[in-house]
Amino acid sequence: VQLVESGGGLVKAGGSLRLSCAASGFTFEDYAIGWFRQAPGKEREGVSCIASSDGFTHYADSVKGRFAISLDKANNTAFLEMNHLLPEDTAIYYCVIDGTIPNELFLCTEGVSRSDHSLGQGTQITVSS
Repeated sequence: VQLVESGGGLVKAGGSLRLSCAASGFTFEDYAIGWFRQAPGKEREGVSCIASSDGFTHYADSVKGRFAISLDKANNTAFLEMNHLLPEDTAIYYCVIDGTIPNELFLCTEGVSRSDHSLGQGTQITVSS
């Protein structure tokens, strides 16, 4: 599985960014895709995930109402619109995909501590105050 991430960078608090993740090289029909993030000295967190089968989404409490995930299923590309960014959103964001258990809630919760999924190379997001 290949995950090509784009977006990210440096933004001031209150600003917006958009991440994209193009997935390829897999054969599973249904999958869950989304983003984890990890800040220095903190545990990895499931930010937002979406299921390809029904479009159901999951968000971490810390980003609800500010982030929106979507999926272009025809191109297997996920997007994460991040608005009203806060300094505490600063982290490396990793795109993740799982076809073994294609459930958005599972991927973004229990899936964070598992290794049976594919991760992108990560992209740095820095939010300045």
